[in-house]
Amino acid sequence: VCVCVCVCVCVCLYFQVGVAVGGGKKSLNKHKPWIETSYHGVITENMDIVLLDPPLVALDKDAPVPYAGEICAFKIHGLEAPFEAVVLNGTSGEGQLRARGPVDCELQKEYTFIIQAHDCGAGPGGTGGKKSHKAVVHIQVNDVNEFSPVFREAQYQAAVTEGKIYDNILQVEATDQDCSPQYSQICNYQITTSNTPFAIDRNGNIRNTEKLSFDKQQQYEVLVTAFDCGQKRSTESVAVHIDVKPVCKPGWQGWNKRVDYEPGTGSKQLFPKMHLETCGGPLSSVRTMVELQTSHIGKGCDRETYSEKSLQKLCGASSGSTDLLPAPSVSTNWTASLVTDSGRDSDLIFRFDGRQAAKIPDQMVPQNLTDQFTIATWMKHGPTPGLRAEKETLLCNSDKTEMNRHHYSLYVHNCRLVFLLRRDFTQVDTFRPAEFHWKLEQICDKEWHYYVINVEFPVVTLYVDGVTYDPYLVTDDWPIHPSQIDVQLTLGACWQGGEVTMSRFTQYFRGSLSGLTIRPGKIESQKVISCLQACKEGLDINSLESLGKGIKFHFNPAQSILVMEGEDLENMNAALRKVSYINSRQFPTPGIRHLHISTSVQCFGEDTCISIPDIDAVVMVLQPSEPRITIAGVDRLTRPAADLRGPAGLTLFQDLHIISTVTKGDTASHHTGTGLVKTSDTLPVEEIIHNLDYCDILVLGEELRPEQEGLQLQRSTLLGKHLDATNSTSGMSIYGVDSMSNYEQVIRQVHYHNWHPTQTPDRKFRLTCSELNGRYTSNEFTLEISVLHKSEAGEHVNHMVAPPQYMQVVHHPAMVHSLYPTHGSVPSAATVVIVICIAALVVVVVLGIYRIHLTHQQEGRSSDTTKEGELDWNDSALNITVNPMEVRD
Repeated sequence: VCVCVCVCVCVCLYFQVGVAVGGGKKSLNKHKPWIETSYHGVITENMDIVLLDPPLVALDKDAPVPYAGEICAFKIHGLEAPFEAVVLNGTSGEGQLRARGPVDCELQKEYTFIIQAHDCGAGPGGTGGKKSHKAVVHIQVNDVNEFSPVFREAQYQAAVTEGKIYDNILQVEATDQDCSPQYSQICNYQITTSNTPFAIDRNGNIRNTEKLSFDKQQQYEVLVTAFDCGQKRSTESVAVHIDVKPVCKPGWQGWNKRVDYEPGTGSKQLFPKMHLETCGGPLSSVRTMVELQTSHIGKGCDRETYSEKSLQKLCGASSGSTDLLPAPSVSTNWTASLVTDSGRDSDLIFRFDGRQAAKIPDQMVPQNLTDQFTIATWMKHGPTPGLRAEKETLLCNSDKTEMNRHHYSLYVHNCRLVFLLRRDFTQVDTFRPAEFHWKLEQICDKEWHYYVINVEFPVVTLYVDGVTYDPYLVTDDWPIHPSQIDVQLTLGACWQGGEVTMSRFTQYFRGSLSGLTIRPGKIESQKVISCLQACKEGLDINSLESLGKGIKFHFNPAQSILVMEGEDLENMNAALRKVSYINSRQFPTPGIRHLHISTSVQCFGEDTCISIPDIDAVVMVLQPSEPRITIAGVDRLTRPAADLRGPAGLTLFQDLHIISTVTKGDTASHHTGTGLVKTSDTLPVEEIIHNLDYCDILVLGEELRPEQEGLQLQRSTLLGKHLDATNSTSGMSIYGVDSMSNYEQVIRQVHYHNWHPTQTPDRKFRLTCSELNGRYTSNEFTLEISVLHKSEAGEHVNHMVAPPQYMQVVHHPAMVHSLYPTHGSVPSAATVVIVICIAALVVVVVLGIYRIHLTHQQEGRSSDTTKEGELDWNDSALNITVNPMEVRD
């Protein structure tokens, strides 16, 4: 054993010495380091250690020679690579690859670079070092799920049609900024809103799970969230709005069922946003009819509700007409038994149900119905009930007794209007036209129409609502034989006075009448007829020029029906938006006006076309501000008897003022018991200007005695005004549609005469005024007249009635008027002078005698009565103070 050990030691020493000796002759670093040709590494982002496969190890055949067999460094080629290689053990050649800073997968997922190993060289200085071959390093950056999914849109919008199930309504989409497929892909979507009829799949497609109803819910909002494949949830959910549309039905859209109309605002558009939905159907033409239905308003429309006489004067009708259906009064009592419709905004309407009729007094029957005259009336009539239609008489002039001959009559029979005119033999003795027949739909349509029959014998023309119609049938007859039998004019039926056991009415009328008048000797012009039946409300078009050439339109005479037709749908939509409602009355009738719109369309080359349903709407005419008509002035006059006996009489209302006001916020105002208006102090009041239609001066107490007193008004006062006047023992009525100022001027010139004031008690007069035939009435202004019969009556001071505090009295310039009466004789100038002289002489003589008598009395008095005498009135120069406001000529 010892020998073997010694041999080995010797051999080793030999080789070692030989190498050392040889090295001195050659380089000790004979070999280059060796590494793998390629490496694959993985690094997790935001980490610094790279896991390489295979591990980084360099080998050198010079080992274990110091320096030459050791590894001193690993060098990376490519400065852009954010990595470095470090030597962990130079002897074993182990190394490690590290990141120089944070590695972000979102910026770069992979890196490729070159690496070489360097040995330590031949000595400590590293001289003569060798480097290995170049190896390729591939590094993959592992992703970390650091980002949440984010939706591409802030919100989503979609629309569906009701009643359908959709496979896909819309698709939502979310993204993730992570770099790896695992964390950057969206693996799931979820609806977080509960109880919704929608579902979503993994791709974000939303569908409805049940049929939707527009009537039940018109819009849904659902919230959707997203998950990536790493199950990271989006931080914010997205809102999805789904509109439910009704099943497309052709028709008008964008219109309101109610349109409010403020009185006095002129024309107002009815459908400013209206358009026609055709559901994509191609149309060649559109025809639309807009109808304003006002049959429930008064006489079929909102018209001025003045009396018939006032309307005729306002329209310039010829004078001399007789109103056969006036308002019931003391002088017109034949209409008192007829049934009136009081719910029609002061329109005087008489209803006949087949049992009412009236006799016209003989003194009111129009005379001289010869070759020219006019009969006019408003009529509302429907079909006659029953199988057998009988004649229904509006107006009839028949024999009062003995016989039943009809001289003239106007009646309805089987929805035909018939006018009968039988001439006397004294006028004509040949076979002549006697019955004129018209067959019109208006006669039985249960609507109001204005009928005017102009007779220019033998030509008879009928006007219905201003449109002329010739009779379709004219029958001839012989004239009536002259007789001494009186005739009876009746309304609502014919008088049967002969050939019956008991006189009675027959052929009763069933319907409504208003304003039945006869004007003998003249016929009405078409202009006046149109004015009398003119409607104050209707349809209108703003800016006719803007309709365009492609739109055709037509109004009916009353402007209650408008028909429009065009080929272009957009032009038709624009035209319908311009349709307006207008009411020109200052105080229109409040309430509902119905609107009906019907449309028909024609399509290109199709036998059948889409159907457009009709629509119904209403115009609500709001309540106008009601005027408060107030009469103010001196309410008591004290005058000597001589003033009443004088030729000028006594001016009653010389200081009269008539004003009209409206109160804003009318709900807080009301009428007091005296007819005045009581309003809140906080409500503003404005004075307005409008017309009056009558003012009545009524005598209170005992009627006037025509043999000794009366009211007088010069006819010249009415010239140039739309006014007329009637006078009776019960008072005076001034009527006609005219301004308050003209009424003031006329009423201020009403005089009261009393030729025997000592035999008449003090008088009281009541003055009231009206607008719109009593729709608005004034307060009852009472004037009291006191007569001074003795000079000792003392001093009387008149008092002015102060108007209400909220009213501003508008003073009008006083009229220059004549004080002479309109009847009785006027004394000559010479007679007046003689009477004045004699009266003056008598007064001087009486005063002289009275002064002498007074002087003797004063001389005979004792001194103890001096004080008492100082307290007596000195009536030697008695002054009678009258109203200083009164203007005297």
